Amino acid sequence: MKSRWNDEDAARYMEAARAAGQNEALGLRIYTSRIIGGDPDLVLHGGGNTSVKVTAPDGTALMHIKGSGWDLDTIEAPGLPAVRLAPLLGVRDGPKLSDPDMVALLRANLVEPDAPNPSVEALLHAFLPFAHVDHTHATAILALADQPDMQGAVKRIYGERLAYVPYVMPGFDLSIVADRIYRDHPGCEGLWLENHGLFTFADDARVSYERMIEFVTMAEDELAGAGVKLAGPQQSDGREDTALTARLEKALVRDGSPFAKGVVLDYRSTPAIRAHAGKENVEAIGQRGTVTPDHVIRIKPWPMVIDADADDAAIDAALAAYAERYRAYFTRNAARSNEPKRMLDLYPRVVLVKGLGLYALGATAKAAKIGGDLCEQATRAINAAEAYGRFTPIGEADLFDMEYWSLEQAKLQVAVR
Repeated sequence: MKSRWNDEDAARYMEAARAAGQNEALGLRIYTSRIIGGDPDLVLHGGGNTSVKVTAPDGTALMHIKGSGWDLDTIEAPGLPAVRLAPLLGVRDGPKLSDPDMVALLRANLVEPDAPNPSVEALLHAFLPFAHVDHTHATAILALADQPDMQGAVKRIYGERLAYVPYVMPGFDLSIVADRIYRDHPGCEGLWLENHGLFTFADDARVSYERMIEFVTMAEDELAGAGVKLAGPQQSDGREDTALTARLEKALVRDGSPFAKGVVLDYRSTPAIRAHAGKENVEAIGQRGTVTPDHVIRIKPWPMVIDADADDAAIDAALAAYAERYRAYFTRNAARSNEPKRMLDLYPRVVLVKGLGLYALGATAKAAKIGGDLCEQATRAINAAEAYGRFTPIGEADLFDMEYWSLEQAKLQVAVR
């Protein structure tokens, strides 16, 4: 992976911030956020988050943190709302906060009360004692993070430069656990989050960004050393079966469906997708879960799988089987929840066609494209993970907790700018 840092571009963002009466560090934060967001092998569609700590003219310590509803590749100053830092640091050694209490804390300390909600990982950004913190879901990292028992391998690859964080639900719990692990490894330059992604940090914007690039490159080198070629982003190059598309649309657009008013089917067929769709055990692989936890809110826990020659009856049978599986998944996991859960709809968001490609489903073209982009990255990560060892994402219970987490569901209600 190559660094996209450019001194002239960085200087322009700093000058633009000064001209707007903002801290030039915020200008650099916008710049590095955009070059992170501009690389689909680092983050996609609202994934990842960034922050910068600054001092206000009155001496107050602030943190600008990515706000919900913003994508890093197009982020602007309003998408990095300022939060007063001291009250956030005050909870690091206190009692556990509930989700509503954490959100209330963050909102109460926004400098601009009408700013968007800070990232659910804002507390972790606050606890890390560095000006710049970057978090991504890089493809190469996911191919390795979704392996079983990787702690020793991470130690071998990165030595003391990265501290290993076992999977913990994002939000308050992750912030507390990751902070304690960082404090046990005070010289580390980043955090490796099992089944999740990577954090890097530094007091210098370029150093934090280029550590991210370096650590992702080291993951790419680890894969290559094991004989695994990680394909780069690919454009769909396969011909869509229009008759199959029409049959799927007919089956999806019906009363009671989330697509009753219409469905957009974003068809993708790339070399990587075809390699994945051609696996004999593709359905079993798909049922393991998503490559990073937050994908579940966009594409559900697993795809629906059909044969290339599926007729109307076969599609209806696949939809019925999907609904039955999803209902059972909900019943099993809702029973252990501390609060009542309302089941989401029983329809897939991805239909994989064996040997050929996949459809991402959405009520709008935008929603379908987001799903398609996530699947394009996911199949490349899964192919590499399977070639390296075994694709092993978070388990069903953790996936359910993420899918039905109120803070994640709220993201779907925020219009992406």
